[in-house]
Amino acid sequence: MDSDFANNLVGSLGVTGLISMIVSLVCIGLSWWALQNLKLDLFIRFPKSPQGKLLHLLLAIILGHFVAKFLLDYLNWSQMIKYMF
Repeated sequence: MDSDFANNLVGSLGVTGLISMIVSLVCIGLSWWALQNLKLDLFIRFPKSPQGKLLHLLLAIILGHFVAKFLLDYLNWSQMIKYMF
């Protein structure tokens, strides 16, 4: 009985981790796409340089991380509502 519970728990944690990774990557991709319209030449001297491209990538990762964290937290909070009643 305990072995079945442990296997279900491990499987559930694995699925949760996979979903988190997929949501994070999708959000980073969407952030990259959305940042394509940002005029970085107003802030960066040479936006096509390797440093400018790296900054663009880092901005996409940071923005995507925060969006993914919000979505995953919201999903977690919505799952907890059932324990209120």
